[in-house]
Amino acid sequence: ISRRDYSTAAALAYGLDKSEDKVIAVYDLGGGTFDISILEIQKAVFEVKSTRGDTFLGGEDFDEVLLWHIVKEFKREMVVDLTRDNVAFQRVREAAEKAKCELSSSVQTDINLPYLTMDSSGPKHLNMKLTRDAQGSADCAGFFFGRAPSKAVNPDEAVAIGVAIQGGVLAVDITDVLLLDVTPLSLGIETLNTTIPTKKSQVFSAAADDQTQVETKVCQGEREMAGDNKFLGQFTLIGIPPAPRGVPQIEVTFDIDASGTIYVSAKDKGTGREQQIVSQSSGGLSKDDIENMVKNAQKYCNKLKEEISKMRELLARKDSETGENIRQAASSLQQASLKLFEMAYKKMASEREGCGSSGTGEQKEDEKEEKQ
Repeated sequence: ISRRDYSTAAALAYGLDKSEDKVIAVYDLGGGTFDISILEIQKAVFEVKSTRGDTFLGGEDFDEVLLWHIVKEFKREMVVDLTRDNVAFQRVREAAEKAKCELSSSVQTDINLPYLTMDSSGPKHLNMKLTRDAQGSADCAGFFFGRAPSKAVNPDEAVAIGVAIQGGVLAVDITDVLLLDVTPLSLGIETLNTTIPTKKSQVFSAAADDQTQVETKVCQGEREMAGDNKFLGQFTLIGIPPAPRGVPQIEVTFDIDASGTIYVSAKDKGTGREQQIVSQSSGGLSKDDIENMVKNAQKYCNKLKEEISKMRELLARKDSETGENIRQAASSLQQASLKLFEMAYKKMASEREGCGSSGTGEQKEDEKEEKQ
């Protein structure tokens, strides 16, 4: 099974009949997000340059707009405020969502809610007709792109057509089309919007002396600190010969195929031992997760840079500390502790002597009074 981003699939459908080289933009205002992909088409090669989305604009927003439109019209005609009746308000909300779904496949729908509410004059019924505005999308595209949108493909069928085309490419039934997709988020040593399929390797080393195994954790996201990103999985490479830190050579490879499946492997270049983990595309992330991770990365960017700078200073200080430096520091600390203890002892002794002298003086005064 191969998974494909629906905005990218729609782009395939729109660009299939484009024989000349050009750059196209495909936007998708769906049930939960508003996404846009930019593709460059050159001789049947479809390269996705970038893809982004807004998780705060989608089908639920249409539900809210329809809901308040119905409430406003009902109040204007019946002089009844439905927001004061929770049951009636919920019935209208459900009807608005149903009407929106029906308008996805038809140009007109009716909302009929008998006995919605009542007042002193009797029961109130809701009957309203809603139509689909086909001109709205054209006006929107014209505002942003300065031209009318392409009508070569039915928007309601674009994603299905694009997925079918990609299925034909993967099954080698279609050989004259090549799709180069991108990663929506960074994956380890792969940065976001990297064209897939792709493969990158980097050599790391052990973090401690005599380390015989290395644990590799796979994360996805835009945060500088690995722990703040989406955790995809982990595996352990064992059997590394004991050696000082920095000596073992561990090659970590990220390999992403055309369907977005991620293969991560770690190989000890000295022994040839290797371990691997496989993760599905996007690690189970939804569009909301991806957009929120990007926004959080931008929000905490400066704070994370400060934390990383402090950690690097600590690591540099740790690397500069030799065994002799540590022994000298421990000796100095011990001498300071002994000196402090000696000062405290002398102070306590002087206080005891002062108390003893004072007591002796008082005793002599008492003896003089008795003799008198």
